Amino acid sequence: MTTPAIDLMTSLRSGNSTAPRLTWYGPDSERVELSGKVLDNWVAKTSNLLQDELDAEPGMRLALDLPAHWKGMVWALAAWQLGLETVLDGGGADILATTRPEPAAGKYGDVVAVALPALAMRWDGALPAGCLDYAAEVRSHGDVFMQHAEADPTACAIVAQDGRRHLHQDLLDGFAVPHEEGVRLHIPGRDGLEAALANALGAWRRGGSVVITHPDVGPTDKLLAAERIHGN
Repeated sequence: MTTPAIDLMTSLRSGNSTAPRLTWYGPDSERVELSGKVLDNWVAKTSNLLQDELDAEPGMRLALDLPAHWKGMVWALAAWQLGLETVLDGGGADILATTRPEPAAGKYGDVVAVALPALAMRWDGALPAGCLDYAAEVRSHGDVFMQHAEADPTACAIVAQDGRRHLHQDLLDGFAVPHEEGVRLHIPGRDGLEAALANALGAWRRGGSVVITHPDVGPTDKLLAAERIHGN
């Protein structure tokens, strides 16, 4: 059974799939640009890692201890494509994806350490026993995602900070922030992952794209002009 997240990934990898959909500006002049096809590849690889290595299946809960970052976006899309519920408030979950694996050791069924630097091939340093290294493992997974079990559109996809529960079938109509057709949207990372997800979904569903900036990266006139930011 299809869900809005599955339909969204289909649209991102089809049509004008080489157009930029997600651009990230990080510290130390880091810039990452993902086309619709490349974004879909990363989401597929992450969904396959969750499904094949961690036995994730629809209805399970995935805690995301991640900032507003391109990898945080990938993880949320992968979870929704699988039919998982994303948890952003530190609540209980079956699986945790985190940039801080040490404090999480023993508190979740599975813990995945997510290194944020774009060129990281593995976690920098030792990991707690049983913790999965995302950077080291994700590239070995397939670029195409094949579901083992159908996602339930009526199951919860995310509980927002205001406490509202958004179902998978309502992600694009209830959780997403409406934006103009074809918008090129700037999303400040300081607003957090939930705001970045809600705004990006609203832009993508209208054929737009997003530019996310790290809290330490100021949206200068030069940056906004170079990225052709327009619309709202």
